[in-house]
Order: sequence, then structure tokens, then C-alpha cells
Amino acid sequence: MSSSEQTERLSRTPVTADDLDLAVRLAVEVLGTAPAAAWEGKAGSLEWDCWETVEHLSDDLFAYAVQLGPKSPPLEGEVPFVWESRRPGGPANAVHADREAGPAGLMQVLEASGALLVAMVRTASPRTRAYHGFGVSDPEGFAAMGIVETVVHTYDLAQGLGLVWSPPEGVCARVLARLFPDAPTSTDPWDTLLWATGRAELDGRPRLTKWRWDGTPRG
Repeated sequence: MSSSEQTERLSRTPVTADDLDLAVRLAVEVLGTAPAAAWEGKAGSLEWDCWETVEHLSDDLFAYAVQLGPKSPPLEGEVPFVWESRRPGGPANAVHADREAGPAGLMQVLEASGALLVAMVRTASPRTRAYHGFGVSDPEGFAAMGIVETVVHTYDLAQGLGLVWSPPEGVCARVLARLFPDAPTSTDPWDTLLWATGRAELDGRPRLTKWRWDGTPRG
């Protein structure tokens, strides 16, 4: 290990279950203010409507939680729930919200899915490893992934719903250090996270058309 890598590991502040809990809580609070009629509109640049995007986000949080759940988590694939789309081009989810419950019910689904992942991150051993499509990760990595999904999709949703959204700078900075270690560190963390996830340009850097995070355990 190089001296710079040793310094990074010693100085980086870990992503925590509290960070994830805060991100989900703030997202639910903001999204809960959207008018009921707005949920059928598109979510930012996504092909899904806003309702489907919250279902997708809820499904991400649920999926990360269940990956950490088995006594011996899978290292070569996902826990085999059935993921399916309810329309051509819609998100393939295991989690779907009852439309008759309205936006308030949708927010409960999001909050509950987030709580599952928060609980698993709090209780799983730091030595736990589980499969993700971007590589095997640990509980901290899944917390960071859950935060990225939450804050970035809430950005998509805020565009579609006409809301203002800006997550905490410190949470964004910790997530960047954990999942995007090569991202710029001299720019605003939220702007940098939007750039790293292909949502925006950054300080003269063009918007990314391909991106992925690095969930590798940091030791």
C-alpha cells in the first residue's frame, strides 16, 4: 500500500447508518410536499414517471438490505427475489406501491425500505461482504450506495415535481470519498456527486455519459 493510500484510509470519514437515515428522512420530507397531481410526470431526465422512480428507489434500498440479510450473503449474485416491470420500459422492481394508497402511501414505502437498509447497516458485521453488480461490497459500501440512490433520484424527482432539493454537504463528501475516490475534491460535494452520476457538468468538465462507483471495501 502506498503512503497516499494509507493517508486516505486514515483520514477518510466513514459513511454511517445515520447518514443513510438522514438522507432518506430528508428525501421523504421534501417529496411529501409534492402536489398529488404531479406524480405522473417524468422524473428529470429519466424515462420513468415520478411514481415509478420512487418505487425504483424504494426497491434499491430494499435490495441492498436483503443482500446483507442472509447468514452467508451471496458473493456471486443477488438474493433471488422476482424483479419485474409493470409496463414495457418501466423499472423492474420487487417493490411496488399500492396506487390506491396515494402519495402518502408511496412515501411510507420509501421510508420503510430505507429503514430496512439502515437497520441492516447498523447490525451487520463490518466484515460482512455481499454481491453488487459493481463489485462485492461491505455494509458501509451499501449504506453509501443507498445514499447515492436516494439523493440523486430525489434530484431527478425534484426536477419533475417542481421541488427544491439539496442534500447535506458532509454526507455528499463522505459518499464521494467512499464510492468515487477519483472525483475532484476541490469542488462543491453535491455538484460533484451530480457530475459523478452523470447528471450535470462540473467546473468545465463535461457531463458524463457513462459512470459507475467503486464499492470496494476500504479496509
